[in-house]
Amino acid sequence: MAKRTGFVGFVTRPFRRSGPLVPVVRLQGVIAADQRSGRLNIQNVAPLLQRAFEMPGDTVAIIVNSPGGSPVQSRLISKRIRDLAAEHRKRVLVFVEDAAASGGYFIATAGDEIIADPSSVVGSIGVIFAGFGFTGTLEKLGVERRVHTAGRNKSTLDPFLHEKPEDVERIKQMELDIHQVFIDWVKSRRAGKFKAPDETLFTGEFWSGVRGLELGLVDALGDLHETLRTRFGDRVRTRLIEPRRSMFRLPTFGLAADLAAAIEDRIHWTRLGL
Repeated sequence: MAKRTGFVGFVTRPFRRSGPLVPVVRLQGVIAADQRSGRLNIQNVAPLLQRAFEMPGDTVAIIVNSPGGSPVQSRLISKRIRDLAAEHRKRVLVFVEDAAASGGYFIATAGDEIIADPSSVVGSIGVIFAGFGFTGTLEKLGVERRVHTAGRNKSTLDPFLHEKPEDVERIKQMELDIHQVFIDWVKSRRAGKFKAPDETLFTGEFWSGVRGLELGLVDALGDLHETLRTRFGDRVRTRLIEPRRSMFRLPTFGLAADLAAAIEDRIHWTRLGL
């Protein structure tokens, strides 16, 4: 008798039932407009979000791990998440890993729910402008600097000139304007959830995930896999939405520029003790 092939074994194998599939988008890094590796901005995030929201199912999971950065890019990313959620009628679950601070928290509030690790850093709802002053440095080096401007405020906060009160006042007003945009967005997204007054929440202070839950900054403590298994069952599957590989390499910025960017990124994380 001829030996049978594996076909019978195939048809008699019990059918496997697949569980629900949840797309996952990881947003990790400093938020900035430039296209360096590891930076978050609307240009590199939008395609990932589009693919995630176009997948079947009623939920999209977003992992946020960011110390903040550009307020403009933070708002653009957050708005794109909400626009896609409304268009595709999907619920957004945001999971905080090490940090969702400043612009990172701005993005996190685009979620319908925020689930944070107990030891994560959340909050920092504020605006900062930082620089250096080198007055007298060139003189000590024997270098004469020549600056010619059209417009009396064109040299605002020039690091080689003494700081002027009127410059500081203008920068402060700009910070207040941006801060109010931040506050208005967070209040609209977390309406009825905060458990502390504005004087506590909007000072730029940041907290642990545990304290963030007490203040109403987050909705629960946990991680992605535990939460999804609890809500969708043990058969739930996840699919990480990653950038498509290109046959063309992105242009490099040069060693000095890359080093400066790396230092800048490190400063963002160090500010949170991370």
